[in-house]
Order: sequence, then C-alpha cells, then structure tokens
Amino acid sequence: MTTTVLVTGGAGFIGCALSKQLPDHFDRVVAFDNLHPQIHPTATRPADLDERVEFIKGDVTVAEDWDRLLADVRPNVVIHLAAETGTGQSLTEATRHAKVNVVGTTELLDALVRHEALPEKIVLSSSRAVYGEGAWVDADGVVSYPGQRSDAMLESGQWDFPGLTVLPFESSKVSPNPTSVYGSTKLAQENILRAWCLALNVTPVLFRLQNVYGPGQSLSNPYTGIVSFFAQKAKALEVIPVYEDGEIIRDFVYIDDVANALVQGVLHSGANEHAYDIGSGEGTSILRIAGLIADYYGAPAPQINGKYRNGDVRAASSEIGASEAALSWKPEVMVADGVVRLCKWIDAGAPALV
Repeated sequence: MTTTVLVTGGAGFIGCALSKQLPDHFDRVVAFDNLHPQIHPTATRPADLDERVEFIKGDVTVAEDWDRLLADVRPNVVIHLAAETGTGQSLTEATRHAKVNVVGTTELLDALVRHEALPEKIVLSSSRAVYGEGAWVDADGVVSYPGQRSDAMLESGQWDFPGLTVLPFESSKVSPNPTSVYGSTKLAQENILRAWCLALNVTPVLFRLQNVYGPGQSLSNPYTGIVSFFAQKAKALEVIPVYEDGEIIRDFVYIDDVANALVQGVLHSGANEHAYDIGSGEGTSILRIAGLIADYYGAPAPQINGKYRNGDVRAASSEIGASEAALSWKPEVMVADGVVRLCKWIDAGAPALV
C-alpha cells in the first residue's frame, strides 16, 4: 500500500527541514503551500525543499484549493504547519491571523470529511505562545498566573511581576493563557483539532514549539526570527538593539532538533493528552544571544534601548523532560553552537526561502 504524508505550509522553514527526512518513511510526500510573499519574495519553490517532495501551490483558507488537492492526494498522515506566526503583527492584522490559523484549520478538516479522506493521524505544530506569561511562583511556593503585562506597566519600565519568579512552560502543569492574538489563534487551533480528531477516530499529536531558528529560515520576514535579524545587523557591523532591559528570556531551539522531534511524533506517537513541549530546555536572555552574535562578527556591543512590544511575554522557556521520554528524542544543538551554525550559513550566501 502506498503511504502518503501531506504537509501544509510544507514549503516553509520547518517544512523544508522535514522534507529531508519524510521521503525516507513515506512513499509520497506532498507539500501544500501558498508561497506567501512575506516568506517567499519570489513566489517560487524553495531550493531547500527536497527534490523527492511534490509541491502543490494552494491556500489552506480556500475550499476550492483543498478540493483540487484532495482529488488526487489521500494522506495517511497530515502535518499541519501552515500558519501566520507574527506575534506583534497579529495585533494589527488579527483577521489575517485568525483566518489562516483558525479558518485554515477548519477548512482542512471540512475538506477531509467532504472527500472521505480521513487520515490516520494529524500532527499539529502549535506554539509556546499559547502559554502567554505562564505560571509564576512567589517566595512561599504559591503559584499564580499574573496574566498579560499592560501597556501602562511596560511604559513605566516595569518588566517583571514584583515578588514572583517565572516557571518553565510544561503542558501538563502550566495552563495556557495567551497574551497575543497569535497565541489565541494557536490555542483555538489546538482545541478544534483535538475535538475533531477524537470525534472522528483520527489520532491528534500536538506540539508546542519554542523559538525555532537555524539555517533555512527566511531572512526577509521582519516579523519572525530575532536570531537572524540580530545576525544580519551584526554582520553589517551595526549595533544590535535589545528591548526592555535585555533580560527577556527565550528558549531558542535549533531547526534540526525540531524536525527530529516532529518526525518522531509522525512515526511513533499516539494521541497525546498533553502537547509535546519542544525546546532546547535552556532559557537564554535576549542580551546574551545578541552578545554571542555580536562577538562572532566583531560588531559593537548590543545596546539596551528600553523599548517594548505589546503582546510579548517576559520569559518563555520549556521543561522538555516529558517530551524527551515520550518521543525518545533530545535536542542536540544548544544556542552557543546553533548561533555559530546560523551565522556561517548566512556568511556562505544563505540559500534561504525564496
């Protein structure tokens, strides 16, 4: 029997990384992508998309595109990557984010029913943004959810919640409470997919990814990819601007580690009650990563400017022990090494998504 995997958003950063592995496990690999100009300025098939992968251009929000696709493609597994991902951009383009992330998902599900093409499994690439500011703990060990930092709070330079320390994100312990439109759409996506899959006997496998970076990411998209943005500033020997007080914490996870985790989920995971948290397990300050990149290029020291962005969370890191155990997986590239790999790729000419 021919086995087929369909990857929505399959010509994107993560899709291209997956394309190097999936043909080893499936007879047919189909990438479905609209080649949005924000990611693909020339709207052509990316050079990084493995030649063994079929590419079909189409929009996940358009029913007719799904009809055209599913007339020929009968997927055993769907990997749902297609999404709008800009946290800040989602505040001013909320409809676009909701349409792609929420309606795009429901169009996928409706089309699978319409064509009687239910897969065995759907793997969703969700986001750490669903947690929002997450859970914080006080000196007595009492856990609370302080919620979104207000504009007034940020304007006054109050970056943290007084007397509280943030806990790492872990899906079995930290409740989602998104602070951005983007995060809200990703949480809706999770809930819709889980409810639909369990009702129709399809296996849902949910991942919550931390900040993914590495060779292959778009260098032209101003709304995602802070590591590549810093690298391009430093390569030009410009000062890297650092927001707030520099102590914003993120878990930067290397693209190959993300691809390996997703493949493990595709091949081996059953339905997971709690989403897999995928990160490096290492929280890194924005000032530190800016410093690593500046040092690599011999650029001026990064400059803290006190600016902020509404919807951004103060600290985002992950506890990945449960994901490591369930997926027989572990991250291999920590941030100090990953930054060097990214910078070398940029220096070599960066055959990024086009």
